[in-house]
Amino acid sequence: QVPLVESGGGLVQAGGSLRLSCAASGSTFVSYTMGWFRQAPGKERKFVASINWAGGLTAYADSVKGRFTISRDNAKSTMYLQMNSLKPEDTAVYYCTARRGAGTFRASAAVHYWGQGTQVTVSS
Repeated sequence: QVPLVESGGGLVQAGGSLRLSCAASGSTFVSYTMGWFRQAPGKERKFVASINWAGGLTAYADSVKGRFTISRDNAKSTMYLQMNSLKPEDTAVYYCTARRGAGTFRASAAVHYWGQGTQVTVSS
């Protein structure tokens, strides 16, 4: 089990920025590929971004490419999602995820661990 705790969500105006953080417990953080998913009200959970263990390989959903940046600090066992140029359609609960193994991932079925989620609301 890998406890994942998200923080940094909140209310922001369209065009603004937020940075989400995900802190993982344990000494095996580098063993995991990490990622973010989001779920808007009444919609299915969707992939946002993922990053491999070393941080050198990333993947993004087309809807956030060029606006969001995923990164990780293995020394702090923490992953980040820098979100810029936010739009109202980015409003959702954002979930931190972890997967054992190499590479990146996009499918929710590939996730081994989920955080509790943090709310991001973008007003127009």
